Amino acid sequence: MEPEAGIPIPRNPSSLSWVNLSKNLILAYQSFGVVYGDLSTSPLYVYTSIFKGKLQTHLNEDAIFGAFSLIFWTLTLIPLLKYVFLVLSADDNGEGGTFALYSLLCRHAKLSLLPNQQAADEELSAYRYGPSSHTIASSPLKRFLEKYKRLRTALLIVVLFGACMVIGDGVLTPAISVLSAVSGLKVAESKLNNGELLLIACVILVGLFALQHFGTHRVAFMFAPVVIIWLVSIFSIGLYNTIFWNPKVVRALSPYYIIKFFRETGKDGWISLGGILLSITGTEAMFADLGHFTALSIRVAFAFVIYPCLVVQYMGQAAFLSRHLDQTPGSFFESIPRPVYWPVFVIATLAAIVGSQAVITATFSIIKQCNALGCFPRVKVVHTSKHIYGQIYIPEINWILMILTLAITIGFQDTTMIGNAYGLACMTVMFVTTFLMALVIIFVWQKSVFLAAAFLFFFWFIEGVYLSAALMKVPQGGWVPLVLSFVFTIVMYVWHYGTRKKYTFDLHNKVSLKWLLGLGPSLGIVRVPGIGLIYSELATGVPAIFSHFVTNLPAFHNVLVFVCVKSVPVPYVSPEERFLIGRVCPRPYRMYRCIVRYGYKDIQRDSGDFESQLIQSIAEFIHREAVEPQFSTSESSSFDGRMAVISTKTLQSSSSLMVTEQEDDDVGISIQSSKSPTLQSLQLVYDDENTQIRKRHVRFHLPSSPGMDPAVREELTDLIQAKEAGVAYILGHSYVKARRSSSYLKKIVIDIGYSFLRKNCRGPAVALNIPHISLIEVGMIYYV
Repeated sequence: MEPEAGIPIPRNPSSLSWVNLSKNLILAYQSFGVVYGDLSTSPLYVYTSIFKGKLQTHLNEDAIFGAFSLIFWTLTLIPLLKYVFLVLSADDNGEGGTFALYSLLCRHAKLSLLPNQQAADEELSAYRYGPSSHTIASSPLKRFLEKYKRLRTALLIVVLFGACMVIGDGVLTPAISVLSAVSGLKVAESKLNNGELLLIACVILVGLFALQHFGTHRVAFMFAPVVIIWLVSIFSIGLYNTIFWNPKVVRALSPYYIIKFFRETGKDGWISLGGILLSITGTEAMFADLGHFTALSIRVAFAFVIYPCLVVQYMGQAAFLSRHLDQTPGSFFESIPRPVYWPVFVIATLAAIVGSQAVITATFSIIKQCNALGCFPRVKVVHTSKHIYGQIYIPEINWILMILTLAITIGFQDTTMIGNAYGLACMTVMFVTTFLMALVIIFVWQKSVFLAAAFLFFFWFIEGVYLSAALMKVPQGGWVPLVLSFVFTIVMYVWHYGTRKKYTFDLHNKVSLKWLLGLGPSLGIVRVPGIGLIYSELATGVPAIFSHFVTNLPAFHNVLVFVCVKSVPVPYVSPEERFLIGRVCPRPYRMYRCIVRYGYKDIQRDSGDFESQLIQSIAEFIHREAVEPQFSTSESSSFDGRMAVISTKTLQSSSSLMVTEQEDDDVGISIQSSKSPTLQSLQLVYDDENTQIRKRHVRFHLPSSPGMDPAVREELTDLIQAKEAGVAYILGHSYVKARRSSSYLKKIVIDIGYSFLRKNCRGPAVALNIPHISLIEVGMIYYV
């Protein structure tokens, strides 16, 4: 039948679906190198770890088949059923991981312990992701969790402990992967002793960490092909071994062999589960690295490539071992046919490095998220790629990871001991994820409590059995992730506790607006030309450092802006929604508030045009306030008035100010012509250090619009003149101390722990990219 004239033939849906499919297939290809490097290298050490210790007394064909059956059903139930079908659906604006689940929960229930949160944050487009939290009346469980702060603190500690276990993975994965790969040399070259193998492994590890500062994007194009060649290799070897040595191993897919395994091995079989769970280490990366891919691409890659390759490889190793019971210590390398031994050894070593790289990158990401949520000391975050957002490098953490990894490799010198530690770390992360997922099912997906309980108890039962076996190996290396996680959790919680106490002090010691209004527009002091940017963590009110500054100095700038740079519980804040501008006092005071909002995965780059964006945003606010009735400056709303989101898109088309740019040759003329040699030398040093940042100088002009309100024109003129006079950044230099009446524990935490962390982390001025030459620090002691 011919289509009627004027009715278009619907070609677009199919072409769009084809574009979408091809995009997901490309992402699936890229995910092999980033997500699956760790999971795909598990066959290097799984059987070696299972048949170590007392299980060797039960070594026969049925025990090997039982171990393979356990591996098959573990891979099916946890990575395939739990992660691929369920957990990947609980993304936060496309982001995954422990913090994504916590962020989702904080937005759908009042569980957040982040300070300075505002109702305006809930208007962010990313905040409203997922089902509406207002459609269903709050459940008794939700009200119960929101009521008690201790429960919210306990939830945060659970999340931090899970995050610390991921950091533990960042230490243990390179150690076990590289050591397992290098051990293949001993199979082919029996002359090599353990010391020489250890030296080779350490050299590879040092090289791996030393290359981190280049960023993963430099070698990322190699990662996917390496893992794909590795997967093809292990699939082919597994298929060959299954057909050549013992095709009957296919029967072990039946769970009957699991029952038979436990009936014959008893307690020894249960303890060997600590080795079985190594087959699913790296599964958490599927969820943690979701932000770089799509859920569909990760599902396709796992279900159609990773899962069958791993099952066939484990099956082949089991078939080989059933005919060579004495070769369990180096089962993977022993099972490789001799003609292809060296190519497979090379690709195994490369795959181990790729797997390690993915976990190190994930560790940097976790630290960055903890830092954004106020749970980790300020560290240097380097953005390593101009094109790929989110690829970062943290020097301090990189070298700490390297030292810990080398210490574990040299200290244990044994993949089984490291495997015990590694298995415990991975299973703890999965246990925490299951718990958070159950809460997401109730609060975010708004499903039945019974459905969430069924999910929780089903997976907790399986993971609990593995976790109990892993805990039995605490004396044989399992103590490592527990100690590491305990230390990192203590550091995180001490920082979080100290930060919250400091914020609470600021909140309780805000300057009274009545006092400010009583001083009049001049504030009882001399107002000098220029803009003063007063940084504070307060999103409302005037910080105590302002009154401290005013009472100690008789002059202040004509235009004052209280700046609050804060994190919100969403992964990213779009540039259009980043600035929130408002007025602190009535118009004659020339006092404004600017709140700069970042998500927990946003990178605070030093773009060099923050000042210009701020001036344009304030000008746009002044303009909108005059023409839009909802921003009317009635006396009731102008004291600490209504805030407005100023979009960067509206700035480009705004008629509030005209912007001209010029090369920055004439900047600093006033200082260079100064007779003070100190000022001249400071300017020269600053210019040398900031050659890339200060490329252009922005000047503002008022448009010649006759219809502009005279009061608005006067205020905008004052703003432009103040900008031309210069911008000063005022920051509190605080010393936090516990009160004399505090308990001994609080004094230790604040006076020793928090004080030590503050002295040894990056200063707030550096973290906020404040130019040193324009910085004024105001010293204050906080008794908390």
